[in-house]
Amino acid sequence: MRSLLFSLLLCLTTTLLSAADKPNIILMMADDLGWGDVGYNGHDRLLTPHLDRMAAEGIRFNRFYAAAPVCSPTRGSCITGRHPYRYGIYFANTGHLPAEEMNLAEFLKTQGYATGHFGKWHLGTLTKEVIDANRGGRDKQEEHYAPPWDRGFDVCFSTESKVPTYDPLLKPEGRAKQKFFNLIQPNEPTEPYNTRYWTGPGETATDNMRGDDSRVIMDRVIPFVKEHARNEKPFFAVVWFHAPHWPVVAGPKHKEPYQDLDDFHQNYYGCITALDEQVGRLRAVLQAAGVADNTLLTFCSDNGPEGSAKTGCGTAKHLRGRKRDLYEGGVRVPGLMVWPDRFPEPKVIDAPCSTEDYFPTVLAIFEKTLPKEKRMPFDGVNFLPIIDGKQTERGSYMGFRSRKQLAWTGDRYKLFSDNDGKTWELYDLREDESESNNIAKNKPDLVEQLTKDLNTWVESLE
Repeated sequence: MRSLLFSLLLCLTTTLLSAADKPNIILMMADDLGWGDVGYNGHDRLLTPHLDRMAAEGIRFNRFYAAAPVCSPTRGSCITGRHPYRYGIYFANTGHLPAEEMNLAEFLKTQGYATGHFGKWHLGTLTKEVIDANRGGRDKQEEHYAPPWDRGFDVCFSTESKVPTYDPLLKPEGRAKQKFFNLIQPNEPTEPYNTRYWTGPGETATDNMRGDDSRVIMDRVIPFVKEHARNEKPFFAVVWFHAPHWPVVAGPKHKEPYQDLDDFHQNYYGCITALDEQVGRLRAVLQAAGVADNTLLTFCSDNGPEGSAKTGCGTAKHLRGRKRDLYEGGVRVPGLMVWPDRFPEPKVIDAPCSTEDYFPTVLAIFEKTLPKEKRMPFDGVNFLPIIDGKQTERGSYMGFRSRKQLAWTGDRYKLFSDNDGKTWELYDLREDESESNNIAKNKPDLVEQLTKDLNTWVESLE
């Protein structure tokens, strides 16, 4: 079935791009990075100079949304263009990316791209044989075996789920002083963490695994980029960092700027600064290889910050809620893109855009559509007209669903429920980004219409 769909995709086109015109595509993502956890969004201590530069030179999305308030569902949305409830990844560590689900890597392979996945996968288990990470190798979990090498990726350096953000294969010594994070005292630990980096069926990486985890990941990305740039072959890379998901650990170099803070903040801020350094390193390599201008490079987070305002170091700044919430702080995340050939001048985009928009946007670049039978309806849209200035608004609502929470978010208004629609809240996000003033009682007709639209969307998920 998937081969038939690929053939249809190849045929349904009006313009074929030459190899020289095909942009390289790199999707970067942090893990649990809050909307306010970057310098360009106003953090008064965190050092993120490379992300700040990316924001100044490229496209900065002020309202960029993860498709879900937790990691696994959002990750699937990035490469399918669809809400996770359509293919059974309802929450973290549940379900897997089905083989029948066409994803961005599989599509780009039909266009002659080399494909690579680097970092956290979290869309299924990576082994049936040994105990690994959260689910791999355990009884009754073989059904969720869905590694990236079976989902269209040629090169893999992938973990099922979290690892420490320093010395990723080793269990860090420390004590749980905060509710959701580990306070780390790295004392040359030797006990394995038991989440491995997998490179293929039964194959794990063991060399060059000490030190900062973001650097360990980028050490695999850069050879992939250099090889295909040298061979003039277009490439697609998914780079999903682990930072700043707990266990939060930073090395001495990246803790040093924060020496006046407590150990917990030193580790948290340090691992983000270490991640930022690798973003700058990648951009420098793209420039040196002569492919930076024709590379579509994005950055975002998979959800809002972990913990609470009292127990977590991360911040959603003025936004309400955090990870696991469908309030803005749980799903509105840092969002950046650079593609100098297409967008040479910096822009700030206020219209809402989403991780679900990546796949439809890539299809638009290739001037292709999915088969007419719509076996895989998108929830995302092509956001290029918004960036081009042909649209000032998204013009449609985005649906969110996570356990008992529902949200229906548009250019201005947002409908929200935390009890499966038994009661509703309504917010005017243009006037009230912090969602502090529930205006549902003031606009009953709007609530009724938006509820009807949201329910129609929920029915479509099933």
